[in-house]
Amino acid sequence: VQLQASGGGLAQAGGSLTLSCAAPFGMYAMSWFRQAPGKEREFVASISRRSSSTSYADSVKGRFTISRDNVKNRVYLQMNSLKPEDTAVYYCAKYAYTYYTGAYSQEYLYDKWGQGTQVTVSS
Repeated sequence: VQLQASGGGLAQAGGSLTLSCAAPFGMYAMSWFRQAPGKEREFVASISRRSSSTSYADSVKGRFTISRDNVKNRVYLQMNSLKPEDTAVYYCAKYAYTYYTGAYSQEYLYDKWGQGTQVTVSS
């Protein structure tokens, strides 16, 4: 089963976009990562399997919100107050463990990745 991310596109600075990921993995935490041109992929946000816990990169805290709907098998990333530096390919990822290992931000903790969706923010 693969992850399918969608919802990317072009937005103006200060605008909003919502990303969605088809993710039939209700027993696992899920996260969003992003990769800007010429940069390494970085952690954006994570959500525990029952939505009881979320975490965010400092760069998006207060602007982005991660959520999930385990009935619809979807994970969302609501992105508000977008900045040009948010321009990147965004990936959803499935945590490899059914329990919290102590961290969510490291890529090696994930065993399934979506194909990515492009987000471009113009100034």
